[in-house]
Amino acid sequence: MALALRSPSFEHEGTIPAKHTCQGDDVAPALAWSGAPAGTNSFALIVDDPDAPDPRAPKMTWVHWVLYNLPAATSALPEGATSAALPQGTLEGVNDFGSTGYRGPCPPIGRHRYFFKVYALDVALADLRTPTKAALERAMRGHVLGEAQLMGTYEKKRK
Repeated sequence: MALALRSPSFEHEGTIPAKHTCQGDDVAPALAWSGAPAGTNSFALIVDDPDAPDPRAPKMTWVHWVLYNLPAATSALPEGATSAALPQGTLEGVNDFGSTGYRGPCPPIGRHRYFFKVYALDVALADLRTPTKAALERAMRGHVLGEAQLMGTYEKKRK
C-alpha cells in the first residue's frame, strides 16, 4: 500500500473551506495519512502554494506550513493543530509569513492551488533550528521513503 494523505475537511482537488483560510478562523485542516513504508522513522509535512501571487503569472511558491520529525507512530493531525498540540518531538520550520505554525490560504488574486505534502523519512532529522522549506528539503535529500500529497484550492470571496 502506498503512502496516502487525506483530509475530512476537503476532497483532493476540492475547495478548502473558508474556516481554514484568512477569511475564516485560519485553523489547519485535519489531516490523516496511511500506508507508511517499512523503515519509516519520522514524517515531514510541507504546505505550499505554487501560484503566488497570481495563478495566471506565478512568480514564486508561497510556504504556509513546515513540520518535521513527526514520530513514525503519527498518522494524523487534528483540525486546528497548533505548536502546543503537535506530537511530542515534532519540530517546526518557518513559513513565508515569517512565523511558525499553520497560516492558511489568503490569495491576493484568483483561485490558487494549495499542496499538502507528507514525506516518510528513514531518519529523524537533526534539529535544523526553524528551517525554511528549502533547508528542510535539503536535509531530507536521500532520506525520503515515500511521499503523498493532497491538493485543495481557494479563491478569496470579494466583498
